[in-house]
Amino acid sequence: MVIPAKSDPVFRALRRILQKHAGRLTVVDESPAKFSLVGGKHPQHGTPMSVAWVAVGKNYVSFHHMGVYARPELLKGVSKQLRARMQGKSCFNFTAVDEALFAELEELTLRGFEVFRKAGFMP
Repeated sequence: MVIPAKSDPVFRALRRILQKHAGRLTVVDESPAKFSLVGGKHPQHGTPMSVAWVAVGKNYVSFHHMGVYARPELLKGVSKQLRARMQGKSCFNFTAVDEALFAELEELTLRGFEVFRKAGFMP
């Protein structure tokens, strides 16, 4: 896969949000196009559970967070600007670095990880 040069700064900025949690969670994919964290066991299947990842696509960089998928109430109070970046239930797409939205996404990520911890799904 050829990674568009404009995606690199976006990917690096979003990856930094997740890298802060790499000591507690397991990095399962760390490539120039994807950074993925697994933590705990899936509540139904008992298999390792992906909790968040960043992936470079053809036209944008996607930030996936399963905490938002599992607990959509976490989105209450999220800005209209961040919601506008959503695709589906747990994916946020970006084409450029936006420090304000990335800070909001980082806070949302922390809240999602805390919900998973309290539910016993991750360490």
